[in-house]
Amino acid sequence: MLPELGHFALILALLLAALQAFFGIAGPWLGRERWIAAVTPAVAGQFVMVALAAGCLVAAFVGYDFSVAYVADNSNSALPLFYRVTALWGAHEGSLLLWILLLAAWTVAVAFGAARLPRHFAARVLGVLGVVSFGFLLFTLATSNPFLRLDPPAADGADLNPILQDPALAVHPPILYTGYVGFAVAFAFACAAMLEGRMDQSWARWTRPWTTVAWAFLTCGIALGSFWAYYELGWGGFWFWDPVENASFMPWLVGTALVHSLAVTDKRGLFKSWTLLLAILAFSLSMLGTFLVRSGVLVSVHSFAADPKRGVFILAFLIVLVGGALTLYAWRAPRLRSTAGFELGARESFLLFNNVLLVIAAATVFAGTLAPLISDALRLGTLSVGAPYFNPTFMVSMLPLLALLSLGIHAGWKRGRLKDKQRTLLRTLLAAAVLGCAVAFGIFAGARVLTPVGLTLGIWIILASLVDPIDRWRRRLSLPRAVLGMTIAHVGLGLAVIALTTVQSFTVERDVALAAGASAEVGGYQFRFEGVHPIEGPNYGGAGARVAVTRGGAPVAILTPEKRQYWVQRQLTSVTSIRMSRGNNLLVALGDDLGGGGRWSLRIQIRPLVSLIWLAAFVMALGGVLAASDRRYRALRAAEAATAHAAGPAVQGS
Repeated sequence: MLPELGHFALILALLLAALQAFFGIAGPWLGRERWIAAVTPAVAGQFVMVALAAGCLVAAFVGYDFSVAYVADNSNSALPLFYRVTALWGAHEGSLLLWILLLAAWTVAVAFGAARLPRHFAARVLGVLGVVSFGFLLFTLATSNPFLRLDPPAADGADLNPILQDPALAVHPPILYTGYVGFAVAFAFACAAMLEGRMDQSWARWTRPWTTVAWAFLTCGIALGSFWAYYELGWGGFWFWDPVENASFMPWLVGTALVHSLAVTDKRGLFKSWTLLLAILAFSLSMLGTFLVRSGVLVSVHSFAADPKRGVFILAFLIVLVGGALTLYAWRAPRLRSTAGFELGARESFLLFNNVLLVIAAATVFAGTLAPLISDALRLGTLSVGAPYFNPTFMVSMLPLLALLSLGIHAGWKRGRLKDKQRTLLRTLLAAAVLGCAVAFGIFAGARVLTPVGLTLGIWIILASLVDPIDRWRRRLSLPRAVLGMTIAHVGLGLAVIALTTVQSFTVERDVALAAGASAEVGGYQFRFEGVHPIEGPNYGGAGARVAVTRGGAPVAILTPEKRQYWVQRQLTSVTSIRMSRGNNLLVALGDDLGGGGRWSLRIQIRPLVSLIWLAAFVMALGGVLAASDRRYRALRAAEAATAHAAGPAVQGS
């Protein structure tokens, strides 16, 4: 009866989410303290019910309960235990349950963190999160119930999608969704501020840590997805501008703008209306990503479902949520005025310019992602949008952003005083240019026109980021976590720029057909194909190859790519083999048996510094987490909450 228990738990969670939303929004509005007090128990109860439902579904997978349709469709008696557990989010219904579970966990965390916030404001935040939870729970129960039974039960399962049977993709969705869902917290804080009419610096300060942590998780999730695509799909690329990849990248770009805009609102009380709008946009794009993945309107290797009815539900929910938030924004935004000013060369200006460029970059990705859908809807024919569009248009906004970032790091608040930092600016730029040209023309050969530019900008960001911490260390001044985190995140961005520029400029790729004993020379390495042998796993068979790599006669590595066929779904997958050598990733993917003489097709790639891309992403995420953990946020929240409580209920109302 575990599936029925899980289904009943979801129904109870729906009711508790409705109470959370009603009491959280109506309680402060009507001044009902008992209603406000009931919000936190509703939050806790909802989390317990959703966790119970998820546990019941995991138990059904682990226990081979093929009477549950979702288990029968996404598991098999030969599937290893690890993948039976991660099959929870292997398809649409379960991944939606994971989304709801993570949203409930975020809400519980906010409820605990909001204990130091004004009661009415905290209740409104939780009320808005209750609205979001209610919508997703209703969507699950109405269109995507993971506990539907089969009568009679299936004799065995249809197996989990073979490309999902991979450790990186097993942990990728929870981390990615944690970032997606985290932007709901920023959205809830923005809506609560507008409902209460409290759109001062306080709400921005309260929102900053939550938004930064969500951004860090989304950064890690995107990096893991890219890493999985690099070694699992067999084509050796790390970013394809796939619609679902773009669906996660767009909220990341707007979320990056939001993190920086919150800093200005917190520090100077500026950009309040812009920050509110970015909070709405970041969550809206997260919801749009959910729509693209689950509606079937766009084709992607990452998509979960192709049910237009589900797409209509999500689209309607998106319109209600975002439409309501934008209506609030139209009501409140005209009242936002700030008398504070700043010079053109001040840090505020650089942050504003970079925010605009980030939003433009997100808009170009948005346009390219939805262009095929719009073309098809208007019957203008099939339109394919890929790297030839995305790469140059994205670079148009990114190049000036990177340059402005290196300048803005040195600018002061209100008055930039860049003249005082002129010598430092020139020294760091000159050092970056020398190092960039040395890498482009000394270490590597055949650099493109923009290669030294990209390398110079990446190195300049790193050098510019280190100036202030080094200066503080020399003067024996303290280094707050917020400053340290900002520095680490910017260093990570610089590393990413260096890695991306190097990979795009100096990758060597070649498709060859080799028989056993034959060799191919690629990028100064010799790849000797030593033949294939049969392989067998717990639920698959196939062929494994052995490729010996040498350089100048000296052995470098043995690569062992595989071609697997999963027994149940009869699907073929490629498992690439990757080794590091002198900063280069050597990648070999096994293709098809060409017949006759034992010849096989092989894809060979040499990608310099490609691993640095994923390392840089985790460095950025680490910087974000460090910045969010700064003690001053907790101290300021407590002080402001005490002030608000002392001022009485009149301050809380709107």
